[in-house]
Amino acid sequence: MTTVGVLECDHVSRSRVSIAGDYTDMFRTLFAAHVPGVALVPYDVVGGAPLPAVDDCDAWLVGGSRHSVYDDLAWIAPLAGFVRSVHAAGRPLAGVCFGHQLVAHAMGGRVAKSTSGWGAGVERLTVTGEASWMVPPAATLALHFMHQDQVVAVPPGGTTLGAADHCPVAMQQVGTLVGIQAHPEFTPAYTDALLTARVATLGDAEVARARAALTQPTDEPTVARWLGHALGAAG
Repeated sequence: MTTVGVLECDHVSRSRVSIAGDYTDMFRTLFAAHVPGVALVPYDVVGGAPLPAVDDCDAWLVGGSRHSVYDDLAWIAPLAGFVRSVHAAGRPLAGVCFGHQLVAHAMGGRVAKSTSGWGAGVERLTVTGEASWMVPPAATLALHFMHQDQVVAVPPGGTTLGAADHCPVAMQQVGTLVGIQAHPEFTPAYTDALLTARVATLGDAEVARARAALTQPTDEPTVARWLGHALGAAG
């Protein structure tokens, strides 16, 4: 069993927690279905829990957040330092959405708001690079996205592994750190609920477009296995 510490950077709103649970619950469901050798250990970083030691778990996972990695919040800079410590120790870490952006931010890349608006709903990620953990292979992936910030420059020594039309750095690797902008843990029902909550932000037309795409098949099983391999677990 591979213990993966989940560094929680946000929580699901109470009005939506009945859909699929909190974010750690969503990851637990994802891995249970496709990488059963993973045991998740949550650390409520956004809630003020102290950061663990790098070797407290076999690997680490940083999920999404409503916040930006460049926000002046007390917990973000220490968490970025923890990411650098994980990298220096050669331990695996996977970042998803905010976590993907934090990997870039912590390691000297750049994150900014997209000039083309939000990435919302199901979008297609094109694989542009290769890594040993990307098994089984895939050329493209249909996945749930929900973000406005994005990585605009990978860190020194980093590699872009995937891109989407709205997001040129949709997947990356920096040593033992990997990141993906999409949300493989999201369910169609949860994405739909987020779209409903963000009509005023996204606009009726964009929400309708994104909602229509939720019926198409998506590739969460592949990404779950990729993340499992990257974190040192069988997938």
